[in-house]
Amino acid sequence: MPSDRANNPPKGECRQCWLHAYDSREQHKHLGPGEDCPQCVAHMGGNCPDSMIVR
Repeated sequence: MPSDRANNPPKGECRQCWLHAYDSREQHKHLGPGEDCPQCVAHMGGNCPDSMIVR
């Protein structure tokens, strides 16, 4: 289960990026060695949808 910190991003942060950063092991356990997370790659460079940003 993700920690409280992983589930509560501060204002201006992307919910998905925050979760993947602070609950990384759990979120990425299905990936093989050296395999990139498709959700993380989709959000790289600030390409987070506005709906995912905490207001």
